[in-house]
Amino acid sequence: MDALHPHGMPESAAEIEARRLIADWAQQPEQQPVRHFPTTYRDTTPLPAYGTNPPVLQPDHRIVPAWAAGIAVASIGVGAGVTGIGCGAWLVLQGLASVTLTSVLMVTAPFAGLAMVAAAAAGALSKIRAAVTTHVYEGPVTHHTEITNTSHQQGWFSRTRNDIS
Repeated sequence: MDALHPHGMPESAAEIEARRLIADWAQQPEQQPVRHFPTTYRDTTPLPAYGTNPPVLQPDHRIVPAWAAGIAVASIGVGAGVTGIGCGAWLVLQGLASVTLTSVLMVTAPFAGLAMVAAAAAGALSKIRAAVTTHVYEGPVTHHTEITNTSHQQGWFSRTRNDIS
């Protein structure tokens, strides 16, 4: 027995034995394969342009009414739109979930700088536009107040009227 032939049979003897086994198997009728025959037939003769029967009316009966198909298409559109909105919200929330103080400061620093420059420019413009002269009134000031008191009493109810001028 060598390494190439572990069963102790050389290749030529193995081939002869295999042919003998196949021939024995082919002799037994219950072991032979079942023969299959084609189950379809295609008629290749050309069809006539018209026949002896009159044409038959074939009404158009659709399985799905037009309104139902319209609703189905609309619902697909709405579903796709809502899916897009959901994806956008998911992206925004993913971005918000990864927010740190450093990232917020880095994003808002340019806007804060622009706001400071705009405020400084607006303050400078308002000071430039302000009038240089100040009005100082140096005359005497008097204050005159006259109070008139009128009271009316009738019965249990009284009325007081104060006129200040």
